[in-house]
Amino acid sequence: MPKSHSVYICQQCGYRSSQYLGKCPQCDSWNSLVEEVESSESRIKNQELREKTKIINLGEIKQVNYKRLTTKMEEFDRVLGGGIVLGSVNLVSGDPGIGKSTLLTQLALNLNSIKNIDDRINDERLTINDKQVLYVAGEESAHQIKIRVDRISPKENLAVLNEVDVDVVVEAIRQTQPALVIVDSIQTLETQDLESIAGSIGQVRECAARLQKVAKESHIPIFLVGHVTKEGTIAGPKTLEHMVDVVLSLEGDSATQFRILRSNKNRFGPTDEVGVFEMVDAGMVEVKNPSKIFLDQKVDAPGSAVVAILTGLRPLLVEIQALVTKTSLPSPRRTGSGVDNNRLQLLVAVLQKRMGLPLYDQDVFVNVTGGLRVFEPAADLGICMAIISSFEDQTIKPKTVFVGEVGLLGEVRTVREMDRREKEGRKLGFITIITPKTVKNLFQTAKVAFVRGVAK
Repeated sequence: MPKSHSVYICQQCGYRSSQYLGKCPQCDSWNSLVEEVESSESRIKNQELREKTKIINLGEIKQVNYKRLTTKMEEFDRVLGGGIVLGSVNLVSGDPGIGKSTLLTQLALNLNSIKNIDDRINDERLTINDKQVLYVAGEESAHQIKIRVDRISPKENLAVLNEVDVDVVVEAIRQTQPALVIVDSIQTLETQDLESIAGSIGQVRECAARLQKVAKESHIPIFLVGHVTKEGTIAGPKTLEHMVDVVLSLEGDSATQFRILRSNKNRFGPTDEVGVFEMVDAGMVEVKNPSKIFLDQKVDAPGSAVVAILTGLRPLLVEIQALVTKTSLPSPRRTGSGVDNNRLQLLVAVLQKRMGLPLYDQDVFVNVTGGLRVFEPAADLGICMAIISSFEDQTIKPKTVFVGEVGLLGEVRTVREMDRREKEGRKLGFITIITPKTVKNLFQTAKVAFVRGVAK
């Protein structure tokens, strides 16, 4: 093998240094030098390059219908776009203790239990039953993983590799050819070609690149567990998210039982789908009817409104809660949990200008129950009605759903897939569905939404 060594390269101007420098001498950028691998035989002759270069004409490729691998979890398959694509690299991130390892352990056990599933790869048969899932554990010992497996599904088997050297992991993948590989986590892997510690920008990028290469060559799907920073972003370089095919985030409050699996990037499916799970002693349980779960504890009280949102192709009914109270600060607060704060500021301004609500001395707090994040304009009308309901201390009529975008002029505008949203509301027993078809502006909505009329 050609000898290799590490070199520090500035990510801004390309300056090269044999040692780490806090400031680039060429472009004066701080903390821009990242360690990378450089082979001593990296300069290959042009003739050798031309011999290795092969341009592929897509018209010459025989069309192959690649089947996706099912996870035996409908919510997981929905977020992935129908299942796991062969050769894909998937990054799963989330807060510590949120359930990433538990969810992926269930995925591994499910695939190991599937019988007689064949997928055609280059005219060769791949039988999942003959190939186990390989679980690469960099954070836990095999005994610790055994405890989790016994809790999820006793007496099940799982192939575990306790290794942090990425080159050893890649060689094990090539030799065993598993059905799927789970790496927990990418921040624990390292290569001896770099001098930096595991988890550094250079190590994470280089390890991910080597795993991506073996995934594409062998058509083996790989799941990477990624840590998050205190700001909630994925630890490591942003390049990591660009290199992988799918970026999934597992969200939710660790103090509650519900978990939301969301797709932030997906080259093989939609990016606005969500999967809903419930954390129990035996692992993650799918929530088949999330709308009912999110509204199960709803109380008819001032400040509560139900909206119909769309996640991919699936409509969901969620509760929006608002609290409007007299402020004790010179500048009133507008705080949203699960909604965009900038959008909340805009909607409060519209209510003040178009409806004449004196919110200039009122704190406004808005929350989406169940741990969901709602950034769709279709929730505008429900957010406005929850704020009005809390301010006026009046309860919205029971079994009422709001769907519509609110414009700067106070008008209610239509949104996509209205029929799906209305159908979901009717299915759950909601009688009144207020949409742009039934109302034209906010004031008209307020007059029909409350048991008693809103005072002006």
